[in-house]
Amino acid sequence: MGSDQAPLPVPGQLARVLKGKETGSYFVIVRLLDRRFVEIADGDRRRFDNAKKKNISHLDLQSYVSAEVQKSLRETGRVTNGKLRFAIAHYLDEEVCNKRKGESADG
Repeated sequence: MGSDQAPLPVPGQLARVLKGKETGSYFVIVRLLDRRFVEIADGDRRRFDNAKKKNISHLDLQSYVSAEVQKSLRETGRVTNGKLRFAIAHYLDEEVCNKRKGESADG
């Protein structure tokens, strides 16, 4: 009962990899395996059918959750690789826009 009781990730949530070969890359959580492990995919190098098992402690969970991915997983148990790519691209576009707005407000 320590302070390591972080909220569990949810399918459709984006995460940045902190450790491993894909360090710094963004992925979508496609399945929860247990309290420590999830499966992640990006729809490009790592497809949905070949999702990577990853320790949650090696991920930086983002607050963004793709409603489109969540809906697809809930309805069919699957998601297209295109939707995964779109969710990541959409999140990264928002991040770039938010950073630009912050810079112009400071400038």
